[in-house]
Amino acid sequence: MKIIVTGSVGHISQPLTTALVQKGHAVTVISSKPEKQKDIEALGATAAIGSLEDADFLTNTFTGADAVYVMVPPNNYFDPNLDLLAYYRGLGLNYAAAIEQSGVKRVVNLSTIGAHLEKGSGILLGAHNVQNILNELPSDVAITHMRPTSFYYNLYGYVAMIKSEGFIAANYGADDIVPWVSPIDIAAAIAEELETPFAGRKIRYVASEELSASETARILGEAIGKPDLKWIIISDEQMLNGLTTAGMNPGIAAGLVEMYAGLHSGLLAEDYYRNRPAVMGKVKVTDFAKEFAAAFKQK
Repeated sequence: MKIIVTGSVGHISQPLTTALVQKGHAVTVISSKPEKQKDIEALGATAAIGSLEDADFLTNTFTGADAVYVMVPPNNYFDPNLDLLAYYRGLGLNYAAAIEQSGVKRVVNLSTIGAHLEKGSGILLGAHNVQNILNELPSDVAITHMRPTSFYYNLYGYVAMIKSEGFIAANYGADDIVPWVSPIDIAAAIAEELETPFAGRKIRYVASEELSASETARILGEAIGKPDLKWIIISDEQMLNGLTTAGMNPGIAAGLVEMYAGLHSGLLAEDYYRNRPAVMGKVKVTDFAKEFAAAFKQK
């Protein structure tokens, strides 16, 4: 198959590209950075250098493909001028136009846990909107919306706090059960979806392990030599103050706080528990803890 992968050589796209190339597919990876071309080619893929905000570039790149994997890359949450929902909507519309005009009939879209919600999900509303945009495509376009849970690598954001305060604090945590996921497990699930014949629309959740925040903290703590590491819950107001004091875009900070509050209340995971994956991914928190410990020592 000829498959287009967006996301350059990021956390998910790199292992996804590697897996698809090893399976014998002809893979083209889109990146906005020319310097990534050599990294893409080193994986055995073809590089397409251009902007996701250029609908014509996307259409040309998608043309002739059997399947495409689309995702909205992270943006700078500290940019005071960033309208995150408009950013998501713009890329969603570009993807939809390119898919329709290129004639691609198989799409896998990276969405998220909480994307079923029309409100109360904070910044995840952007992914909800992209799903809706893509679902407006003709019915002969088969779409799988991947909904991964909480990414392990987001835990790196607590390294500085652990070093300065000796604990993890957020407006979720303690005994809250968090369904964690590794990008490696997400990539494996996406590869499976891209190769599976399918018609219509489909939602697929991906998770690696469900653990309480306290148990997660304990495992990370043991890996870094702090076996008594705690994960405490603070108020929404305290969380918001911490993010804005650090310089985060106030609107995005409020969206993050609302998202975490939804994780604490269980709102975000309602649909996940109704449609929980039959098989969990292979990468567990104890596996990630080794990477976390290495990063903790370097920072």
